[in-house]
This record gives sequence, structure tokens and C-alpha cells, in this order.
Amino acid sequence: MKMPKPSEEDKQFFRSLIPDTPGVEVKPMFGNLGAFVNGNMFAGLLGPSVGVRLLNEQAKAELASTDGVGGFGPGEKPMREYLAIPDRWRDTPDLATPWIERALAEIAELPPKQPKPRKK
Repeated sequence: MKMPKPSEEDKQFFRSLIPDTPGVEVKPMFGNLGAFVNGNMFAGLLGPSVGVRLLNEQAKAELASTDGVGGFGPGEKPMREYLAIPDRWRDTPDLATPWIERALAEIAELPPKQPKPRKK
């Protein structure tokens, strides 16, 4: 399975959605980008697609009912807790911002992710 690659414009759009908040960082992942809080990913960029991680089933169902929302992940294997926001929201990023903030708030409640020990 080949991973889609984002353009510089895709990366710039993704970074523009991520709040400049203590504990939040954007890191490269397999040629794409992920947004993390306390080591836990809450949003990602896969090719041109932006996905948000929602743990609250009601919030996830609300977003899923929006026209243009789909699964988020490589190929035929969408990531279980993630949904891709509609592509048309690029023209109105204010529609995406509340979902990014909601994902950040939910994932910030998780315990900090502990780094895996390095293999010798």
C-alpha cells in the first residue's frame, strides 16, 4: 500500500488549523503530518485529507452525519477513532476549527503517552 503524500499547500493548511497551545506539536509521520498533545495524536494529515480523532461517540456521530465526511487512514484501512473532514472545508476553515478544537480537548484528557523504550 502506497502512502499518499501531501503538497506544501496541504501541509500549510493543516498547520493553520492546529492551535498554538502549550503541549501541542505537529510532527512528520511517514511523509505526512500528525498533531499531538501530550504525545497523543488528535489530528492528522494524509495526502490532502485532514482527519480528527474523536473518542466521544456522540461527537463522532454528529461529525459523521455531515456531508463529505469519511473515514481517515491509508487505503482501505481507515483508523478506528478518526474521521476525515470534508475537502470543501478548505474554503471555509472556520467549519473545521471547532472539530480540531474538540479533538484536541478530548485527547488532552488522556494520560500522557509514554515513550517506548529504545531497542538495544
